[in-house]
Amino acid sequence: MSISNETLASLVRPDGVHKSVYTDPEIFELEMKRIYGQAWIYVGHESQVKNPGDYHTTRLGDQDVVMVRASNGQIHVVYNRCPHKGAKVVPEGDGTTGKFFRCPYHAWTFKLDGTHLSAPLKNGLQNTCFDATHPEFSMRKLARVSVYRGFVFASQAADGSDLKSFLNGVTSSIDNLCDRSPLGEVEVAGGVFRVLQRSNWKVFYENLHDTMHAPVTHESSVVSARSQAEQLNSLPFELLIMEGNGEPYEFWEKLALRAYENGHGYMEGIFDPNAAERDPVSSAHFASLTEAYGVERSREILGMNRHNTVIYGSGSPHTVFQQFRVIRPLSVDRTLVEIQLFKLRGAPDAVFERAMTYANVINSPSSNVMPDDVEVYARCQEGNLTNGGDWVSMHRYAGTDVVVEDGMVSINGTSELPMRNQFVAWKRFMLNATDAAKGTE
Repeated sequence: MSISNETLASLVRPDGVHKSVYTDPEIFELEMKRIYGQAWIYVGHESQVKNPGDYHTTRLGDQDVVMVRASNGQIHVVYNRCPHKGAKVVPEGDGTTGKFFRCPYHAWTFKLDGTHLSAPLKNGLQNTCFDATHPEFSMRKLARVSVYRGFVFASQAADGSDLKSFLNGVTSSIDNLCDRSPLGEVEVAGGVFRVLQRSNWKVFYENLHDTMHAPVTHESSVVSARSQAEQLNSLPFELLIMEGNGEPYEFWEKLALRAYENGHGYMEGIFDPNAAERDPVSSAHFASLTEAYGVERSREILGMNRHNTVIYGSGSPHTVFQQFRVIRPLSVDRTLVEIQLFKLRGAPDAVFERAMTYANVINSPSSNVMPDDVEVYARCQEGNLTNGGDWVSMHRYAGTDVVVEDGMVSINGTSELPMRNQFVAWKRFMLNATDAAKGTE
């Protein structure tokens, strides 16, 4: 790579970034090595590989990987490559490979941890330097794999901070998502939405906590929801979650924004958390939690009101509506977003049905809301390719962020603190200044 660390450092200011961080293919390639090649990245949930031999394929940066459960119950993550000719061993998606992996090209087989098992007509390999026990002839495992409450993360770096240290305070969002189950467990269910965005991967992370865009970008869906509610003379759930984006700026200014190290953070929820004992679905959910945890603890769980959490490099869990938007960069101007929906084990079926409604109305490719975001992301990508200017502003409430343990909080809910915090992490990764990035180029 020809981009020096000095040049990279100059691209990030305290109150803005150079547009090339979104548009330069060479910077994107460096990100795949220095961020996605080093940090802990979400692979999938253990419920996606319930039985031995079950696998789930995904990407960590620009690398195709396979999460698989072995016969002893342990979860492994291996690169999706046969060491013979380099063919992908399993197709994209979820499936079951049985007791071992078998390459579809020449039938080389591998144990579920990737270790070489066998190859046809081994006599043809005799009297050569072929050694079945050599790592060169096995499917390569990722350096580190760790599971936090069923959520599987992997790092391609041999050294670095442990998963919990890397996640820092956002473990509380994962905890809250799981604690909303009377059994303390969740599982992926209901299928997965996939949205291809014509924009750089970092744009979506920034937008997740961008409270200024909601009443503007989503104006058409807000107007439609209010018009329909007026005709119905009521505001059913489907319209409520669309209409919520239309709150006045005074509402957004009062929301809390929390930033943690490594680019993580969360935005306070925009829907009333005190509905737990009012509407029928929430009331039934509250009752099931009360039986498991007691009244005080149940109110504490449901009272943790977070809209979007950012796990930088992985995506965004939404605790209230039980989903994880997994963000996968494909190229400098293409990003794949997969929306995984979670079922709260032991909770009433209506709770999961409500989460499915939210995902369909708000996040699906055919919703009235998601296309608004996808359109403006593409416009950002296209606009930053013009000669109309070189810098992207992140000035809102810059210099006012309050430093607290493990990060910062904003003094105003419309602050661009989250964006600034993400680029503090970006710069540290790209300059190899974090524990997770030590020893890279």
